[in-house]
Amino acid sequence: LSALYGFGQKTSSDFFVGGQGRVRIFGTVGNAALFAGYQLLITFLSLTMFVRKEISMREKQLFGSAIILCGIAVMMTAVRGSILALGAGILLYAGLYAWTSNSKMAKKVLLSLISTFFVFIVLAVLLRGSGVIKTGYLERITNFSPNNFTVKTRFWTWAAGINGWNDSLKTIIIGWGPENFNIPFSKHFNPNFYTGPGSETMFDRAHNMFVEVLVTMGLIGLLGYLSIFWFSLRKLWTKLKTETEDRPVIIGLISIFVAYIIHNCFIFDTSANFITFFSILGFVSLVGNTDIESIRNYKKPNKIIFGFIAIVLSISTLILIYKTNVIPTYANYANTRGIIAGWGVQNTSLTSINDKTRIQKYFDEAIKKFKESIAYGVPGKYEYRNKIAQFILDTIPRASYIDGYEEALGYTIGEVQKNVEDFPQDYLPELYLSRLYITLGKSDAKSPYNDQALAHSLRALEISPTFVRTYYEVGQAYLNKKDYLKAQEYFAKAVELNPNVGTSLWYLASVKYQLSDKEGAADLAEKALKLGFSISESDYLRIVQIFLDVKNNDRVAWAIEELTKISPDNAQYWASAAVAYSRIGQIDKAIESAKTATRIDPKFEAEARIFVQSLGRQW
Repeated sequence: LSALYGFGQKTSSDFFVGGQGRVRIFGTVGNAALFAGYQLLITFLSLTMFVRKEISMREKQLFGSAIILCGIAVMMTAVRGSILALGAGILLYAGLYAWTSNSKMAKKVLLSLISTFFVFIVLAVLLRGSGVIKTGYLERITNFSPNNFTVKTRFWTWAAGINGWNDSLKTIIIGWGPENFNIPFSKHFNPNFYTGPGSETMFDRAHNMFVEVLVTMGLIGLLGYLSIFWFSLRKLWTKLKTETEDRPVIIGLISIFVAYIIHNCFIFDTSANFITFFSILGFVSLVGNTDIESIRNYKKPNKIIFGFIAIVLSISTLILIYKTNVIPTYANYANTRGIIAGWGVQNTSLTSINDKTRIQKYFDEAIKKFKESIAYGVPGKYEYRNKIAQFILDTIPRASYIDGYEEALGYTIGEVQKNVEDFPQDYLPELYLSRLYITLGKSDAKSPYNDQALAHSLRALEISPTFVRTYYEVGQAYLNKKDYLKAQEYFAKAVELNPNVGTSLWYLASVKYQLSDKEGAADLAEKALKLGFSISESDYLRIVQIFLDVKNNDRVAWAIEELTKISPDNAQYWASAAVAYSRIGQIDKAIESAKTATRIDPKFEAEARIFVQSLGRQW
């Protein structure tokens, strides 16, 4: 069913969440890689059940269909590690079957599979080199170069985790604790992760179960985790050498473990995978047990005691389900309603009084729902607090139209402060507080809010000294305080950490301009533009000013042209474009821009006529 739902995501039907013809399916799990892991287990479990001799034809049809559907689902996720695991598992099954059965047909099938995989790899290398494969599904699954950015991030993540594991004897032996991978990751953050706004910089999982267990549970945990695979495979291997009847089943189980190990080298586990995997472990225990007779002749428990235990467990289970599933579901639902209402605040136009009323209504609803989700007090409240903080920050451009914004801002600061207290080794709440206080202190250089912003951003630096974005927050706090030299110092450190980030170079250029280093500002701005960064309308205006001062007329003309694209109805931009074009000898464009300014605002016509005539042309 999960595979069929995933197939539905390739359609344009609104029934399938995450659909509309997406390239990579993720089923109901919400993540392609995690979904692939589940489908992988089901594929090989179905194969194992399919080869059992005692099943009916209808059961064979069911398991055969599951093999095909779930195998295709793995391929459609385009998760390279999972596809590798699928291929390796199939090859292993065919190899072991050919070895144990001594069947000529099995050997032919094995050679065919090996030849197919070899041809695929050769074609992938050759076609990628020729430029035939450029985009889409094939581009992704054939891109296994170590220079691929996603591949690089995996290595950086593992390296950060291993460095954190080495921090002390305690972490080497027992690790940082379950669910705490983000702490060593932050301490040893690789600045290359940050390429600009929108970069994925928070990894709370290692994307490798063996590294994650080592880092979070130490050598003791890793030995325990590895022992699951060691003892299971050893039991199955012993059974394979002594058993003849159930060899296809045993080979299927061995293939499951090998495929699962390969998959887990590139991703982490979820509850869906754990439930399936531990069910398989139970099956392995049954298959590998040599004393079946003692299992069959076990003594039944006392009915009264058994009934009492069953009642207690049933009641406890219902309470547990309510506490850990029902209440969090209500909290999640309230939080998502807050997020949706927040979209209304940000996306509603501002063309009439009614629009302002709608924005106010959306804002009030968003705050109400965010507060409701936090009030449930479930473990997800950490994320709920961060969500309301992000909403408040995203709403800054419209704060002047909203009643109660400052009150909501104060409430949010109080809630995020609780995250700081609950998670003292997490830099993210510190950064949210820093940005919120920066918002409060922006209009007054002497505001104590700027000192509080600085305190939180510097604390974030203590937690993660190489996290590039934190240097922006420190720099912005110093900008609020009009301490441009200090701001320059921290923006320069951000550039040192990763000189290939256009945003860092642009921030440093802006500060240098404030310090009257116009040549330095222009040089950095040029580098920032070549690297690429997200440029706002106000940034373009500053670019114009920077390049005007150093008489780089080409860049001035380019920046003003971009402004006319952002605001095509701004007559002043077109008038400025006319002047800029004239300075670089593009007379036709200059005249056309002058006329466009006049069409938008007739007040410009008198000056425009004089300007055109000065170029030796007639109006």
